[in-house]
Amino acid sequence: MNALVHPAAPSLIDPFARSIRYVRLSVTDRCDFRCVYCMSEDMTFLPRDRVLSLEEIARVGRVFASLGVETFRLTGGEPLIRRDLPWLVEQLAQHSRVVMTTNGSRLAQLAAPLKSAGLSRLNISLDTLDADQFHALTRTGHLRDVLAGIDAAQIQGFRIKLNVVMMKGRNDDQILPLVEFALARGLDISFIEEMPLGHIDEHSRALCFMASDEVRDIIHTRHPLVPSEYHTSGPSRYWQLASVSGESSATRIGFISPHSHNFCADCNRVRVTSEGRLLLCLGNEHGSELMPLLRSNASDADLAQHIRQALAQKPERHHFDLNDEPQIVRFMNTTGG
Repeated sequence: MNALVHPAAPSLIDPFARSIRYVRLSVTDRCDFRCVYCMSEDMTFLPRDRVLSLEEIARVGRVFASLGVETFRLTGGEPLIRRDLPWLVEQLAQHSRVVMTTNGSRLAQLAAPLKSAGLSRLNISLDTLDADQFHALTRTGHLRDVLAGIDAAQIQGFRIKLNVVMMKGRNDDQILPLVEFALARGLDISFIEEMPLGHIDEHSRALCFMASDEVRDIIHTRHPLVPSEYHTSGPSRYWQLASVSGESSATRIGFISPHSHNFCADCNRVRVTSEGRLLLCLGNEHGSELMPLLRSNASDADLAQHIRQALAQKPERHHFDLNDEPQIVRFMNTTGG
């Protein structure tokens, strides 16, 4: 059994009395996809020596666990392209629950070793079930690889949630097919409003924006929705699909709404980028550099104190405006999804 953090562990409390129990750890800024809402087609990635080693990430996790963090989400870029990732999962799972967000393209090979290492849940990005549309949105990806990854993850017994970034005129025809796919597979699914991180030329975020309420209305035409009391440590707000008999489906429908239904009041998380920058808010640049401490003679106590002091900068909320140039110039692969 994993030696999870004791409930009495000291908490990280931000200036607005929010307890930080959830850390997103980016293991790489690289990805085998080039999704149109996430990055430009021609990307320049970090040099290897500017990316935290797995040992350094494991140390960061250990220190955060000592400060009361209960959940680590491994992100990227695409985390599954990082060599020896199951080793990192095993190290982190000794302290806290470990979950992951992935594009799923390499899960067919890695689902079993990740399960053995202690990974508990998977979020898999899947914006469409149309193979041509999938390739157009990801630029380099193939739908068949992701579907094979979902199959492999289900065989291993993972609880899976699909993440769908909605774009009007691009994949809004896939809302109901994706819900039907989730229902048939017993998967959860979250629909995400596109976030204005980084400069993109492929489409207009303002014109493609689709609010969560619009998505919910479309689902409701075929499946009545009722609010769910279920919640995770992430920002999704969940609904259930109620059957005609009144019995609820096992599938939960989530909505992540950074524009239309701001979720900052309940924020319990921070991010650590692959180059060791502690980001205190998705939509702000407030943060602090951890790499200098990690690559010096600083002790774990020094690192913990640095994190506590940095948390004083955590802002109350983000302010996204789709009609202006993005105030955050880093792409999502740099932020750590």
